[in-house]
Order: sequence, then C-alpha cells, then structure tokens
Amino acid sequence: MPDVARTLDLPPGQRFEYWKHRLSDTFVPLEVSSPGGDADFRGRLRGCELGSLRLIEVRAEPHTARRTARLVKAAPAGCYKIGVQLRGTSLLIQDGREALLTPGDFAVYDTDRPYSLALSDHRMLVLIFPRDMLGLPQHQVAGLTATRLPGEAGGMASLIGPFLGQVADLLDEVDSRSLGVGLRLAGNVVDLLGTVLAERLDTVPADPDAVHRALMLQITAFIEEHLGEADLAPTQIAAAHHISLRQLHKLFHSSGTTVAGWIRQRPAHFSRLFKATYGVGPRDYRASCGLAAPPERRHLPF
Repeated sequence: MPDVARTLDLPPGQRFEYWKHRLSDTFVPLEVSSPGGDADFRGRLRGCELGSLRLIEVRAEPHTARRTARLVKAAPAGCYKIGVQLRGTSLLIQDGREALLTPGDFAVYDTDRPYSLALSDHRMLVLIFPRDMLGLPQHQVAGLTATRLPGEAGGMASLIGPFLGQVADLLDEVDSRSLGVGLRLAGNVVDLLGTVLAERLDTVPADPDAVHRALMLQITAFIEEHLGEADLAPTQIAAAHHISLRQLHKLFHSSGTTVAGWIRQRPAHFSRLFKATYGVGPRDYRASCGLAAPPERRHLPF
C-alpha cells in the first residue's frame, strides 16, 4: 500500500509546517511557501517506491517549491523528475527556461540544479529516478529541462501523461505481489521518456529495446480504452498497432504475462473499484437497475 500524508490529519496551525517537511522528506530538500498563508493549508501526498524509482501523487492548494543552489550543494540527489500535470497548472523554471504545464502536459527537471515550481490548486504525478537510468548524456538532457511536452502533441510523447495518470489511479493496489509488474511498468515509462528526449535531441537511445517497451506501453493503453468491448482480441490489438500476432505475443511474454492475462486483470481491477465505490459489483448493479448484462467473453482466442 502507498505511503499517505494528509495535512487535514493535523490542527490548522500545524498543517503548512508539516507540509513543508513532508515535501522535503519525500522529494529533495526544498524551500516551500504559500501565497495564502499557512493557517489552513490542505495537501495530500501519496506514493510508493518501485526499486530505485519513486512515484508520488501530489494534491494540494497553491504553493511554491524552490530548490536553491545552497540546497543542491548541501544535499545532492543525482535524480531526474518527470512532473505530469493531472489537474490545475504549474510553472516550472530551470536552466533559464519556463514551462507552463496544463493537464496532460509533462516536463523533466534535474534535482541537482536549482529550480522552482509554482503550483495552483492542483493534482500532479511525479516520477523520480536516478539520472543514469535515462541512458542519455546529462549535458544533452540539460538542454531539455523545463521544456513543456504537451499531452496532445501526438506521437510517443502523448503516451507518457495518460499512462502515468492511470498508474496514479492504481497506487492503492501497489504491494509486494504487484511490485514486479510495477517495476516493469515504471521502467517502461523511463525508457519511453528516453526515446522521446532522444528524438528531440536527434540522437539514438542508449537502449535499443526502448522502442519495443514504448510500444508495449501504447498497447496496454489501447487495451484500457477498449476494455468494455466484448470482441477485444489479439487480432484487433495487433492490427491497431500495425504489428503481427507473433510480435504482440512476444511483447507480452517479455513482460512476464500474456495478452489474455492482462485483459483479465484489467476487468477484475475495474470490478474492484466499482464495488469499492458503489458497494456492489457491476453485474449486481445492472441487475438492480434492470439493465442487461454485456455479452460475456466465453473464451479468449489467444
């Protein structure tokens, strides 16, 4: 289960001070200020560790976080962050550039150079990982920090925000049993990011398999979008991505699962979320409303 920190668990006068300490403990040492004062600040952190990666969801009222040169020198971390805007806006400043992020956008920034992040009332997902995981020269990545990568731009860059948004919704399910899957998924995101940045830098990713893992990420997002379709099958999935059935099965096998297994896991997740929200499963809910059940998948021809 993810680690959770809520300011509402404390008396109003202690909330912002608690928030400042938790931000620095969770990310890197930061100077934090709030334009509305600290009398009744509302914020929530939720996150987990996936090996050497950390994934943190932040929901909070407006505030600003600054990583100063003094703090960098006192506590270097050697990490990159991907900040994905899920709600609200944020202004990221680093290396003389400014990136205004709106929902669906993301940007990369380096913990070992000064930066500031001014946030509205927002929801953001942050992935933190060691710089050497990216497989790109640091001096080249430095040319792309605080650069807005829009979610609607198309191509592989448009996969990162939506996928991490889905991961945020699954944080409550992260435990020892799903750690291996989480590691692979988070690693896929880092690989995809490396591919996207390498394209912008007009260089070749250090890992030749990164494109294949990016394709896996695109395929799983497609499955999520079409879960409600009873005829969802490998032939449809492969055709939508212009690959052969053999390639499709090979991709899932390398991730330690099968196409059928992935699809079964995702409807099961939806059923659990539905029951947690409404107190009954989807089938019982339909019956109580006099609605016909959707056609069942008698078998999956995988």
